[in-house]
Amino acid sequence: MSMSGHVPTVPAPDPLREPDLLAADPEGIVEVGRLVGELTSEAAKALRRRGGPLPPLTPLELAHVVDAQLPDGPLPADGGGRDAVLALARTYASHTVDLAHPRAAAHLQPPALGVATATDVLASAFNASVDTWDSGPVAVELESRLVRALTALAGYGPHADGVLTPGGTASNLQALLIARDTALRAQRDVRSAGLTGMATQPVVYCSELAHFSVARACSVLGLGEEAVRPVPADAHRRMTAEALERALAARPENELPIAVVATAGTTDYGSVDPLAELAAAAHRHGARLHVDAAYGGGALFSDRLRPLLDGVEHADSLTIDLHKTAWQPAAASVLLVRDRADLTGSTGLRVAYLNPDDDGAAGYDGLLGHSLATTRRADALKVVATFLALGRRGIGRMLETCHDLAVFAAERITAHPRLELVATPVLTTVVFRYVPAGGTADPARADAVNGALRRRLLLQGRALIGRTDDLAGDATTGRVRLKLTLLNPQATRDDIQELLTAVEAAGRAVETEELP
Repeated sequence: MSMSGHVPTVPAPDPLREPDLLAADPEGIVEVGRLVGELTSEAAKALRRRGGPLPPLTPLELAHVVDAQLPDGPLPADGGGRDAVLALARTYASHTVDLAHPRAAAHLQPPALGVATATDVLASAFNASVDTWDSGPVAVELESRLVRALTALAGYGPHADGVLTPGGTASNLQALLIARDTALRAQRDVRSAGLTGMATQPVVYCSELAHFSVARACSVLGLGEEAVRPVPADAHRRMTAEALERALAARPENELPIAVVATAGTTDYGSVDPLAELAAAAHRHGARLHVDAAYGGGALFSDRLRPLLDGVEHADSLTIDLHKTAWQPAAASVLLVRDRADLTGSTGLRVAYLNPDDDGAAGYDGLLGHSLATTRRADALKVVATFLALGRRGIGRMLETCHDLAVFAAERITAHPRLELVATPVLTTVVFRYVPAGGTADPARADAVNGALRRRLLLQGRALIGRTDDLAGDATTGRVRLKLTLLNPQATRDDIQELLTAVEAAGRAVETEELP
């Protein structure tokens, strides 16, 4: 107390400055809810001012905006408390991609469901990890049950297992790690001895349209990207069993096929390889079949689209990205294996301070031995919450809605005099191109116009569409194609029509300007 008897007023502490206000404390979890409410309120105001899925800025202009928001950089000496965080939220929401906008149709990146996002906040607040039982007991149990449900849905038997991973690239890497170790185990334990000096060359077969993560995995695993043997796709953008058989029959004697990677949902076309036939061909040659269904795996939830994945039950392993066609916040991929011994054989690990044998024998085992990661968050929580809220059929209907939009878009493109459809949609992807005045007699100019019109839409912020190169194109027809990846189940046919109208308008505008 001061000499005058006056008790100085102590300002209420800013929760963001209090080091002991932790998210999982009773008071902390309440504050998390309050702060999330404020952040989302600020974000909603910013989004309402937007007229499209992107800010109408060049990359350089956006860089200046971010620099202005961070005058002392992202790591200032002293914090600015709640006001600094809310200001950051406003800037972020004003300038980030709005995937819920009906004209956002570029990538395999859907808007996240509210139920999944909300429960993801809870997972972050408690910060559990599934590597050990005592690091996240409920999270361990949830992931184990989710994996069992997904393996059953895929048609696997009681000995199947799986693991959640950060994405399809990680799932495919682990699947090929298992394939490498399984195929070479008779010759040596490559986990300890490595690949140096082996007379046999392990190789992997996949479609020429397979995801680049197959080559990346081979590089990481010491096989080298040159170990990938791409198989030509047919007119339907699929790797056929006949083409695979020809490639396998023509291989040199010193090459050992350790895996065939089938694709269920190619990134560019959504095409699905014939899984049953490829499984039979792979197994005849002693190779495992891995199905990369990062995109197409969502068909398992749909009564109508499920036949696309017929034969998946014969695969030795399967990748599904739940942050694609189950509308989860990233990251939520899963690798499923038909035999749980595959996981322990390649990633099985016991460490005294994490999962000692006697704890495991007593039932206190986490999921460390299932994964290439150690600390791993409770991503199963948001997925389980989503399925509890919507059910399998609810998620399946969302995919069916997006498929219907893709079919409608293809019909409108086919009927449009300045647009050309490249492939009939299989899932939710539509590949096409804008046809300049005078047609495509000048393929280089046609390619330039298509590339420039997409960038024009980006700069305006009006629409977000994808692009790719068509392998069927060449110097006489051009390669650049535009792509709609439709993963917004709340979009309408009118939205699709507006999107195609914006593409045509951008194309006509580009044609009247000098191309860069």
